[in-house]
Amino acid sequence: MINSNYLTNLNEKQQEAVLHLDGPLLIVAGAGSGKTKVLTSRIAHIIRSHKAFSNQILAVTFTNKASKEMQTRVSRLLKKEATGLPWLGTFHSTSAKILRKHADAVGLKSNFTIIDTDDQARLIKNICKGENIDIKKISPKYILAVIDKWKNKGFYPDDVILKKKETLEKNFLNIYKIYQQKLIDLNSSDFSDLILHTVKIFKNYNDISLLYSKKFKYILVDEYQDTNFIQSEWLKSLSATNMNICCVGDDDQSIYSWRGAEIKNFLEFDKNYQNTKIIRLEKNYRSTQNILNVASRLIENNQNRVGKTLYTNQESGELVTLDCFRSVKDEAIDVCSTIENFRKKKNSLNEIAILVRAIFQTREFEERLLKVGIPYRIIGGIKFYERSEIKDCIAYLRCIHQQMDDLSFERIINVPKRSIGDTTIKTISEFAKNNNFSLEIASKKLIELNKIKPKTKIGLNSIINLLEKWRYDLKKKISHIKLLQMVLDESGYSQMLKNNKDLENENRLENIKELLNAMKEFDNLESFLEHVALATSLDQDWESEKVNLMTLHASKGLEFNIVYLPGWEEGLFPHQKSIEEKGENGLEEERRLAYVGITRAKKIAKISFAMNRFYQGDWIDSMASRFVDELPDEFLKKSNNFDNKEENEFEFNQDIDFEEEVRSPGWLRYQKKLK
Repeated sequence: MINSNYLTNLNEKQQEAVLHLDGPLLIVAGAGSGKTKVLTSRIAHIIRSHKAFSNQILAVTFTNKASKEMQTRVSRLLKKEATGLPWLGTFHSTSAKILRKHADAVGLKSNFTIIDTDDQARLIKNICKGENIDIKKISPKYILAVIDKWKNKGFYPDDVILKKKETLEKNFLNIYKIYQQKLIDLNSSDFSDLILHTVKIFKNYNDISLLYSKKFKYILVDEYQDTNFIQSEWLKSLSATNMNICCVGDDDQSIYSWRGAEIKNFLEFDKNYQNTKIIRLEKNYRSTQNILNVASRLIENNQNRVGKTLYTNQESGELVTLDCFRSVKDEAIDVCSTIENFRKKKNSLNEIAILVRAIFQTREFEERLLKVGIPYRIIGGIKFYERSEIKDCIAYLRCIHQQMDDLSFERIINVPKRSIGDTTIKTISEFAKNNNFSLEIASKKLIELNKIKPKTKIGLNSIINLLEKWRYDLKKKISHIKLLQMVLDESGYSQMLKNNKDLENENRLENIKELLNAMKEFDNLESFLEHVALATSLDQDWESEKVNLMTLHASKGLEFNIVYLPGWEEGLFPHQKSIEEKGENGLEEERRLAYVGITRAKKIAKISFAMNRFYQGDWIDSMASRFVDELPDEFLKKSNNFDNKEENEFEFNQDIDFEEEVRSPGWLRYQKKLK
């Protein structure tokens, strides 16, 4: 039986969620209710009570960081009995693992390449050129978004049914067909394919589906409210035999419909899985009661929710402040002024966050923070593996690993400069296409046929010879770390960076050194490349204390002692576009986003709005968000921050033409209400 520590550290509902092991279970976990603790305790309990071995447990998260944290916590609970969880990972990493074993079922080889978003965009761009589609008018990223939407719904090209009005999508569908075939030809998969292909295998091959559904005696899913249709189908297949699926999440924090997430999966869980038990975790360990009261009363205005009421044993705490400002500048000045006061009272800047609805809102705060000398970081910057120099290194390694990787070959063919211009690359591409060759083989053939200019021929020969040499070196069993060092030296890449004596290139060299350090954690080149493809973690400098600036979307899963929520103005929050595109569903998601923002705060939450905002090139009169009207007065401390100011203190851009008044969507809505 589970030792007493397991249960004594859990409240009654958490205990119930850990001990209920038979049949489908939906855990409705409110913000700060200890869902990770419950999940890890549940895994440990399954293992310790001998219900299943560690390799019979499938645990799915949305990020690698969450997976690592879960593994650490489980090991800590099991102590001497600690064991690895081979099937703990993200939807994508787990699917990649399954797909590599059965790749031939979807026309791939087991060593297929997982391409990232940049490679996808370049592939789409090339297809558009071949189909005479002007990419200046239609963005490849937009095309990819449509394709990704189809894949999230489980549609291959032949499954897509278009409506008569969807004339633009007809062109996209043709591109989708070519794109999918090209991926197969390149022995590649994009991220969405990892799950799509796996589900296809499960549906077409009952023996494979049965193999895995029998294997996993217990399935646990974190952040279930963020799953899309194809992920839901994936889970149904894997849980079909044992039906011991436990999904944890919070429907009130479902804010990613723009990424394909379907709240319906959560709301209809008991319809999809018969005899479902639902357990609500309502005790909050993060926030004060006043913060919880404000958040709960706001989210009660949503109709599509399972329903719960958060409470805490903590003190009531400070009232949530609601501030009105004359302008966004005044709002930023006041926020930064109070941050400075918190700083003087020995509050850590790391525990302060400014959460905005749209990323453009950060500018005003950045300028003010810089002016008063308060350090800050923007959460959601460029990821480590998305930096240009890192992508170059990875492209070299992918070319060595797989000769058919045209996208990687195209990236490094002239980096560093080898006198290989766009015209030559186009010639190689057309020859490759016409003869069904990879770009590298096509390059060799064109050299043999003497179709390449002498100067260009030297550069092209050099990269081909180097790639062949490095493959030979790899076969001699040199380490993947040594391999990259050789690539950097022999290609001239390191020298290229060293020759340009500026800070940016110094940083690039340091990034490459860090890449070499990262590679030490992997046994071989293949495992490292797979990790790179699936990596989702941000590379951030957490050395010094800084105020955190981020969007509300980026704040999910985080917590801070002090949280600022500026810009609660109609048209901005809720965002007009969201309401126009999705109607009531869009409004409810915006309200969930507000709920997420408020519940990030542990001790202090400050909501504010401005009556005047410079937006999309115009000054607009703003009106407080409708969400402000939904906040409970008894838990608020309201203040008007411009009544006592002189008229001449108000600053505005004198260059703007005010011949015609510009009114916000919120102002217009308010006028309609008056009529």
